[in-house]
Amino acid sequence: MITAAEIKFVKSLSQKKFRDSEGLFVVEGEKMVAEALASGFEVERVYRREDIGEAAMARISAHSSPSPALALVRRPSDLESVSLPSTGLFLALDGIRDPGNLGTILRISDWFGISAVYGSPDTVDIFNPKVVQASMGAIFRVRFHYADIPSLCTLALDAGGKVYGTFLDGSNIYGQELSNGLKAPSVIVIGNEANGISRETAACVSDRLYIPPFPADDPGSESLNAAVATAVTVAEFRRRLL
Repeated sequence: MITAAEIKFVKSLSQKKFRDSEGLFVVEGEKMVAEALASGFEVERVYRREDIGEAAMARISAHSSPSPALALVRRPSDLESVSLPSTGLFLALDGIRDPGNLGTILRISDWFGISAVYGSPDTVDIFNPKVVQASMGAIFRVRFHYADIPSLCTLALDAGGKVYGTFLDGSNIYGQELSNGLKAPSVIVIGNEANGISRETAACVSDRLYIPPFPADDPGSESLNAAVATAVTVAEFRRRLL
């Protein structure tokens, strides 16, 4: 069973202010709930359609077709960090605002073994329901922190590492030397969907890269989606290890 007060509480977690104040977020779907239970995250409560009924599940679900299972999961306590390990390949998200993009970037990071993902303070809330769903479980496996991106980039450079970013005036990524962070940290900056990498962060980029279209003299689109650009860039870095 589920009470009217519980239904109201679960629905309130669709808003960031309540996720922040309660320290909880919502996970929907059998697979996602199973991922949460198998992770190191603390699962506060699991609701199953067979236990609370179709109508009640429809009221707490954010989906048009209610999921068989929904869980309330506690947020980790170490979301904010400016520390950077001495080695590894990292992503720095400079103002990513679209929940679908962030969720997909987490999936990409999970697939390609990114050491950690850092988001600027104005990056969308990682526990936004659309981010959680788009991550397809990667949210439970990828280390994510909010941090000041220019400060993070400075840490990488001071440690003898590299900071990469994609720009229209950058050098062709396929012809450049790329470091996977085996000896010092390497940070790949992904810019805002509309405005790209901010001026302050761009000043910290040591290597400006460009993903060329094909054919090179006849680009069909103005630019790539942020998540697609992330996939292309990270795939090229990892290809160098093959």
